[in-house]
Amino acid sequence: MDPIQKFKEWQQAELAASSVTIPKAACLSTVGLDGFPNARFVELKEVLDGNFIVTGPISSRKGLEIEQCNKVALTCWWTATEKQVRIQGSAIKISDERADTYFSERHLGSRIVSNISNQGQELEDIEALLAAIEHGKQTLKDADVTRPDTWSGYAIIPHRIEFFEFTDTRFHQRILFEFGEGMWKKKHLQP
Repeated sequence: MDPIQKFKEWQQAELAASSVTIPKAACLSTVGLDGFPNARFVELKEVLDGNFIVTGPISSRKGLEIEQCNKVALTCWWTATEKQVRIQGSAIKISDERADTYFSERHLGSRIVSNISNQGQELEDIEALLAAIEHGKQTLKDADVTRPDTWSGYAIIPHRIEFFEFTDTRFHQRILFEFGEGMWKKKHLQP
């Protein structure tokens, strides 16, 4: 079975069964600027052409770390179906046109915050930031809020995808797909 198709089937099963607020949340791990692993939750936008798409500020720590080392991991834990998928791959920046599309699909408030806030930077004056955001909400119309140059996304090209299905017996089902020589190779792993 194609691991991309298997991922989509597992994700659809989770979306149908889940009642969580952000059902497409995934943990994106990078190599930190200081060499330590760094992880944060992001929304997996979609799987497009076999790549896993995430978006956000590229001037944030996440973006700077990917710029330094584009080897990343993406982990999905699906509570309702008790399944986990671990993806390792290389992140490449998406096109400006695709970033524009993803940005335009965001809620107006989120787009305003993305234009005003410098995500991850030290906050020196919370009142000034809140006032700037509130001013933007009061004065800006939907068409006025365009994607800033510091906001884009990444296509994660998978090299390894591990599917982990929990069982009551603790004899968990683990299947690892690795891409090499132009094809996916499948291995069963011990629980």
